[in-house]
Amino acid sequence: MLSQLRDLDLQLLRLFVTVVECGGFSAAQGELGIGQSSISTQMAKLETRLGFRLCQRGKAGFRLTAKGEQVLAATRRLFAAIDTFKDEAQGMADKLLGSLHIGLSEGLAPAVLEQVAEAIRRFRGRNQAVQIELLTAMPAELERRLLQDQLQLAIGYFSGNQAALDYQPLFRERQVLHCAQGHPLFSGAEPSLDELQQADRVHHPYRFIQAREPLQSATSSAQSEQVDGTLAFILSGRHIGYLPEHIAAPWRASGRLRALQAEALGFEVQFHLASHRGQPPGDAQRAFVEDLLAAFAGEYSGQGGL
Repeated sequence: MLSQLRDLDLQLLRLFVTVVECGGFSAAQGELGIGQSSISTQMAKLETRLGFRLCQRGKAGFRLTAKGEQVLAATRRLFAAIDTFKDEAQGMADKLLGSLHIGLSEGLAPAVLEQVAEAIRRFRGRNQAVQIELLTAMPAELERRLLQDQLQLAIGYFSGNQAALDYQPLFRERQVLHCAQGHPLFSGAEPSLDELQQADRVHHPYRFIQAREPLQSATSSAQSEQVDGTLAFILSGRHIGYLPEHIAAPWRASGRLRALQAEALGFEVQFHLASHRGQPPGDAQRAFVEDLLAAFAGEYSGQGGL
């Protein structure tokens, strides 16, 4: 009985199909390139493996038994399935598969989002069938999800202190100190450093960002880790605070915000592409990183460069 299918069995089954299609042992000699006695011997091996006769051969000619007919149909289905498998496997050899979970910092500049979109466009141009998920969150949440393997990649401003993560510089974002209409510093001459230090400033909870802020003021009754919250405090006319240039620009253009000593007190925040160093990247992740770096390989207006 045929309890396991071996390579030899497949060879014997192919011979069987050829014999049937040629109409007998003698007619199959030229097609198979072997003598009639060898064909007969191999057919006998196949029948022994199966445990029953496949065909009648002799003076009356060649014809299949009822079981031979069923084996022929099953064999043809088997070979069709094998051919389908080979075609699909060949296609998968050069195809990117799986899923990508990518985190983005909140409030990214439109130019940055365009670069991310360009990376996605490049990636979708590859031979791929990859499910991509984009998630926006604050830096600490992005790092947490990376460490818990809920994300494979994240773009944000990170402390760089997580030993389990790799950080690759991607672009820079400029931060400028602002006040709004209604604040005592909104009108008149450029305020002095002493005046700015006495103003109630929005506190940023990320120490690695706060340490780089040129204005180090102890006066603060407001705190926000999100740019929308910082903007709301500033627009109240009661606080000053740092905002990304792309966030502040339209408010300045409308006359609602004023930049304070932009050259002297402005600074840049480095954004990174982060990944978990303990998780070897798959083919899809490597390809997306390649496309992302290609999309960011240059400078774009107002945001610095690599």
